[in-house]
Amino acid sequence: MKKLLSLVLAVAMLLSMTAFAGAEEPIQIKIWVAEATVDFTAQQVEAFKAANPDYANIEVKIEPVGEGDAAGNMITDVEAGADIFGFAQDQLARLVAAGALEEVEPGNAEKVKAENDAGSVAAVTLGETMYAYPMTSDNGYFLYYDKSVVTDPSTLEGILDQCRAAGKNFYMEINSGWYQTAFFFGAGCTLTFDSNDAGDLIAMHADYASDKGVTALKAMIATAAHPAFQNGSSVSNATNIGAIVDGTWDAAAAKEVFGENYAATKLPTVAGFQLGGFGGFKMLGVKPQIDEAKLAACDALAAWLTSEEVQIARYNAVGWGPSNLVAQQNEAVQADVALSALASQLAFCQPQGQYPGDYWSLATALGDDIIADKLDNADDAKLLETLQKFQDTCEGYLSK
Repeated sequence: MKKLLSLVLAVAMLLSMTAFAGAEEPIQIKIWVAEATVDFTAQQVEAFKAANPDYANIEVKIEPVGEGDAAGNMITDVEAGADIFGFAQDQLARLVAAGALEEVEPGNAEKVKAENDAGSVAAVTLGETMYAYPMTSDNGYFLYYDKSVVTDPSTLEGILDQCRAAGKNFYMEINSGWYQTAFFFGAGCTLTFDSNDAGDLIAMHADYASDKGVTALKAMIATAAHPAFQNGSSVSNATNIGAIVDGTWDAAAAKEVFGENYAATKLPTVAGFQLGGFGGFKMLGVKPQIDEAKLAACDALAAWLTSEEVQIARYNAVGWGPSNLVAQQNEAVQADVALSALASQLAFCQPQGQYPGDYWSLATALGDDIIADKLDNADDAKLLETLQKFQDTCEGYLSK
């Protein structure tokens, strides 16, 4: 009897120890971030664990998958995808439709709204629901210029004339659907698409074919016709630059070209309206989890990696511009000429949503016609007809 009792107790103890060991098994989390931030992210994960003893036993694997590839990989196989991943704002709708994003925990959502700029908050929100944590507010375009050439960057007409007077070029890529919106959105036009739960584009909201659209198109035609104008958006591929519409990714090249005359600011006005455009944001998403404990850990880690302190540290490490309002006021961030210019411009921009692939080709064709002077002699009726055709073609891209 004693032997049997001992055996029962031994088995019970073994089961108890096994259950305890199972409870103590570390939570395994996979993170995808851009290659340039892998080491930085690893350091911040360790800082998170040190600051949060409850999560000290998590095991994190960090893989270099950039924002341009993460969404496509997640949609292809959500189960095999990362638990936390960085992506760009134009991928939000299709990730939600694919079931690849967990809603942001309500308490965290309120904190995100309070602490980040309005553009980045809008970029992580679909309908009334927040699906990701803003990480940056630094993808957009603005004006770089040589301040010895352009002494007044307030109007595009003035910039063009100042460049011509100095024998310099002004660059802007008007045959790009991304840069082109500077004119149309600035003039007050709309071109957006709605998608359903399957990610299909089901509705379009557009008024390019309007008086506002004609005003924008005329401004583009006049810009392209100016002797100082050159089509382009890369400092490295430009020559004899007086000014260029470009982004933060070219800041180092712009500093080298302009030297002590390096300057940057928001886009100018043209034809009496402020140039607008797309604003771009990077964010961290959390994949839905069966295990509530793992979901809580992922939420806590994603919130940490997008916090004020980490956004400042990320700027110092790799130069990514913060979305956090306090981080944007950091001395080093404020001293960054390009980021300050972008921050000013983003006030006049809207987040880039989901657009059909054919839109970009259509916009290129419109810009090519302008550059080729095909619309130079067109009256308002002809310009309106051109924009109506453009708009109708975009509507034809909707899912049937």
